[in-house]
Amino acid sequence: MTQETFNILIAAWVALALLLAPIQLVVVPAYGRHRRADWGPEIGNRLGWVIMELVSPIAFLAPLAAGLLAGAYSVPIYVFAFLWSAHYVNRSLVYPLTIRTSVRTIPVAIVASGILFNAVNGWSNGYYLASPWADYGAEWLLDPRFLAGLALFLLGAAINIDADRRLMRLRNGAKHTDYVIPQGGLFRWVSCPNHLGEIIEWSGFALACWNLPAAAFAVWTAANLGPRAWAHHRWYRRKFPDYPPSRKGLIPFVL
Repeated sequence: MTQETFNILIAAWVALALLLAPIQLVVVPAYGRHRRADWGPEIGNRLGWVIMELVSPIAFLAPLAAGLLAGAYSVPIYVFAFLWSAHYVNRSLVYPLTIRTSVRTIPVAIVASGILFNAVNGWSNGYYLASPWADYGAEWLLDPRFLAGLALFLLGAAINIDADRRLMRLRNGAKHTDYVIPQGGLFRWVSCPNHLGEIIEWSGFALACWNLPAAAFAVWTAANLGPRAWAHHRWYRRKFPDYPPSRKGLIPFVL
């Protein structure tokens, strides 16, 4: 595949993200607190998470695998591979195996869409880094874009993990089907700091990599999680009359 063809495919993928974002503001994916019975067959929530999230590191590492084992790449590419893999070890194994929602189910349609999302984004980023177009010398590790991007990635990961752990602790002593108002951390200001953290994380990755597929993944992350955060925020306000009125959906003091 030529770089021009690859870039056209990635541009079309970004256009699809921008097209679907406003649709997701109206059509809320039916899982978790938004679960409905009209989305078809379902499987266990924990199994669904593992399946769809594990696709990403596999798709990402597959084009890179031979070169990584042979030591064929520059150090920055190993760093990018480590960051991607570390995130998805948490998302595909640590997170689903520790959430206390194993009695819940998730529509197969949602799992299938997650597989597509993760397969395309994982493959496109891995393919680019394995290609001759990924010209990263060791000096890239001192580039301001890499340093700023790495800092954002780590900040976003910390926010995401902290928010997930706070949500998990809310279930202690509660029924698996119960929801309560999250408190502490960035929950003081937004309803979905876990989504905010992930958007910051992949925006940082895009800055650190400074390439088209990484930027496309950042756009897809925002286009996917932004509407979801807003749907969660509206749900919290409907369910809890005492929900903090000053709390925003995704961006503190703004939105």
